[in-house]
Amino acid sequence: MTSVTDHPTVAARAAELWAPVPGYLNAPTLGLPPRAVVTAMQEAMIQWQTGRACPVEYGELAERARQRYAELVGVPTDSVALGSQASVLAGTVATAVPDGAEVLCVTGDFTSVTFPFQVQERRGVMVRHVPLAELADAVTPQTHLVAFSLAQSSTGDLVDVAAVTEAAAAHGALTLCDTTQATGWMPVDASLFDLTICSAYKWLCQPRGTAYLTVRPEVADLITPNNAGWYAGASVWDSVYGPEMHLAPDARRFDVSLAWLCWVGAAAASEVFATLDPARVRDHDLELAAELRARLGLEPCDRPVITLDDPTGHLADVLERAGVRCASRAGRVRLAFHVWNTDADVDLVAEALA
Repeated sequence: MTSVTDHPTVAARAAELWAPVPGYLNAPTLGLPPRAVVTAMQEAMIQWQTGRACPVEYGELAERARQRYAELVGVPTDSVALGSQASVLAGTVATAVPDGAEVLCVTGDFTSVTFPFQVQERRGVMVRHVPLAELADAVTPQTHLVAFSLAQSSTGDLVDVAAVTEAAAAHGALTLCDTTQATGWMPVDASLFDLTICSAYKWLCQPRGTAYLTVRPEVADLITPNNAGWYAGASVWDSVYGPEMHLAPDARRFDVSLAWLCWVGAAAASEVFATLDPARVRDHDLELAAELRARLGLEPCDRPVITLDDPTGHLADVLERAGVRCASRAGRVRLAFHVWNTDADVDLVAEALA
């Protein structure tokens, strides 16, 4: 594995771009905003307060975020739709599942990936849950869609992308991948999947209320844009009054009307991440996680998330008192390293748990 010291620009750039927060190991819950995000949103609030806010300018910033996200995940800009939450975007996909069709999900996956499909069961949609390691083998000719997270929220475990996509292709099933817990700390290629969703307030450090959907063009016509409003129009500002409806011909027809101030922050955050090499970010995050695993006597594992059994919450209390910000998930403490973390954070956790 590449050492962090071989890539000083990751640590150095992070120190410039983020305000230091010692002991913050909670990116899977809530990413920290870069300085530029705070500045942009503060300025936007003042503009709003003084009557100088401009919806058109908000839209331009959202388009900048769309373009940067497309570049980050390796798809054309016109295949990216903007939304508010992962569950809303997953819900659009779920309503397009045919009556009686099977959707294959992962047992224990984040419910924003599963609930939108489970609520379709009243019209005969069948949702089947299997362990992550069995996902590829569980795809059958009856499977219409495989819906899963690239990295599991509770543990950080990664799906076997090649195995799942090959199995889906072999059986004619579609794939929907939630990249929320992966995009931002590792290189992600959204073109490998028919559809992806991503909430950007975690590893991508955007404000909550920003999310992305990617859609392969050949799949887009299978989905009804059930949340269509004026922002889904071919010409947004010509679509504010009916009765005529002319939706965008590309993925923009799946856009949800935007929470403007959130996208001010999204644009600023996306520009920050455009200056970072995703592979170097991955190496930085993995190196720190590996260092802590070694200090704690844990087996090596190539992910930036470490989970420790904590059924009573005792470890979480110990870490909190030591100044570590982490999360309790599914009876475990979850610790995660991202760009702003350093060796000092490794020391802080290791000493607290010694």
